[in-house]
Amino acid sequence: MKPKILIVDDEDAIRSTLKMILEYEGYEVLLAANGPLGLRLAEKERPDIVFLDVKMPQMDGLEVLKAMKAAEDSPLVVMLSGHGNIQTAVEATKLGAFDFVEKPPESERILLLARNAVSQKRLQDENRALKLSFDERYRMVGGSRALEKVAESIRRAAPTSATVLITGESGVGKELVARAIHRNSNRRAKPFVQVNCAAIPEDLIESELFGHEKGSFTGATEKQIGKFELAHEGTIFLDEVGDMSLKTQAKVLRVLQEGEVERIGSQRTINVDVRVIAATNKDLEVAIGAGDFREDLFYRLSVVPVRVPPLRERSEDVEPLVGHFAQLFCEENNLRRRSFTPDAMQALRRHPWRGNVRELKNAVERLIIMEEQDPIDAPALADVLRRGAEPVAAARGGEQPGTLKDFKESAERSFLVGKLRENRWNISATAQAIGTPRSNLYKKLEQYGISEERDG
Repeated sequence: MKPKILIVDDEDAIRSTLKMILEYEGYEVLLAANGPLGLRLAEKERPDIVFLDVKMPQMDGLEVLKAMKAAEDSPLVVMLSGHGNIQTAVEATKLGAFDFVEKPPESERILLLARNAVSQKRLQDENRALKLSFDERYRMVGGSRALEKVAESIRRAAPTSATVLITGESGVGKELVARAIHRNSNRRAKPFVQVNCAAIPEDLIESELFGHEKGSFTGATEKQIGKFELAHEGTIFLDEVGDMSLKTQAKVLRVLQEGEVERIGSQRTINVDVRVIAATNKDLEVAIGAGDFREDLFYRLSVVPVRVPPLRERSEDVEPLVGHFAQLFCEENNLRRRSFTPDAMQALRRHPWRGNVRELKNAVERLIIMEEQDPIDAPALADVLRRGAEPVAAARGGEQPGTLKDFKESAERSFLVGKLRENRWNISATAQAIGTPRSNLYKKLEQYGISEERDG
């Protein structure tokens, strides 16, 4: 692919001259006559190099330079000036300019700068790519700007010991982000311990996190080591942290502040060295206002906040994700490689994906199993992409309810799936919305075989 160069200069003659010199050498050249247009083109086209005039109407070149360097993965910028002076050159260098050249530009000087800048940019890109390591099972796939921002946050957070709060809708891949942070940290050789705070009943979560001594409560027939102890010198990932009770939150806060835990039924304090990564699909600031989440714990957890965008905000990632999931599933199940027609891929990109990446993965696997044609075409997607709750009768092969009991179960299942979707599959919020204990809701999910993977 040709290196891309953007020329931002209000003089038509300068733009034409540089375009001719650089295109002759095989570069792709973009032109902008002022700073605001240059910024828009830089954001849209993501050039490798920018030749930027210092003196321009509307927006000064140094202002444009500052704005460009504030963006993620910014291009290398060479400043052009017809009134060159040391002070301007020094200021441009401080703002991040790659080099400074006086007008009228000599062709040999321009080409030398372009070659050096391209080499430097490629080296930077290679270093960025090498910085992140992934376990293949938990690879983040896609090349969108939104996903690159997440990757940049991982790069910055991973080498530190700072707590990280990952936010995003259910199914966006918050666990992948947590695992990537751990894998690229200096704790990578130590344990990564995951706890789903929403899936553990309230009366057991403290025992899970902090452990208990034998006989400390009814049913405690054996001593249990807590998750924080198991994660010593490694990382603990508290998924759905917004579902913890205020009592448990207080104990987690103590671990963060003091690095100490106490097993239930023990007076002995145990020191632990654990990095905490938390995730939630809730708005914790709203929960703080409602009195459901501790403000001091929120600030402890969100030292480094990372938002994972939903799939509908990065539709360009759908195609590489489909290819990735199809390849993995076929390899794991000894199936022939499958592909999708352009029409099918377009339909997949347009779908809203309420369950995000998890829903897309399940759809791809189902299509590979159920569809014989290759490549898989758009009409085959109609059933997979349809909306609405799937009642028990449909799950049993399309039979109509034969008895009043069957009908009631079908209606109850449909109602529960609808409410879970409304609450983004947050168990606590759903239980509260329908006026039932969380433990009862878990029983219903098991009874009807309801899961986000299947019904999301």
